[in-house]
Amino acid sequence: MTRNSALELLKQHTKSDGLIKHMLAVEACMRAYAVKFGEDDAKWGIVGLLHDFDYEMFPNPPDHPEKGAVILKAHGYPDDVIYAIRSHADYTGCPRNSLMDKTLFACDELAGFITAVTLVRPDKKIRGLEPRSVRKKMKDKAFARSVNRDDIVHGAQELGVDLDEHIAFCIRAMEDAAERLGL
Repeated sequence: MTRNSALELLKQHTKSDGLIKHMLAVEACMRAYAVKFGEDDAKWGIVGLLHDFDYEMFPNPPDHPEKGAVILKAHGYPDDVIYAIRSHADYTGCPRNSLMDKTLFACDELAGFITAVTLVRPDKKIRGLEPRSVRKKMKDKAFARSVNRDDIVHGAQELGVDLDEHIAFCIRAMEDAAERLGL
């Protein structure tokens, strides 16, 4: 299980540049949290990188992420990696038990929302983005309406972190990967 093999698998199943960048953003957040928590940043990064790899092929619940889990199992990914990916979708019935499970859920919608907020900034750059700007956009229900605000709030709660601190942490993680993310 290497980042390169995970990236290869992702690109075999995902063609959308936007979706690939989303997974790269979640990877950046997951890696940063793994370092913060003293966990395996390579493993956590792979979880972030692969969490939506099957979405283009199987966009409807419960196919995503369940059919993706079967593909990951066939490729020899560890059970805890597969479980974390399955648990990021509430409808799978997989409770988020581990810190890795909770972190993936907490970072998924937020990374997408931070990207959306960044892309409406005049310079389209993440540098200098403040949590208060993200919070302000969260109140605008018409903005990035496909992003579930409740998942962002509940994700921070499940992780046991203040929402503003969580937003700031993810912004910093994504800043470090800004070039890869096109931000």
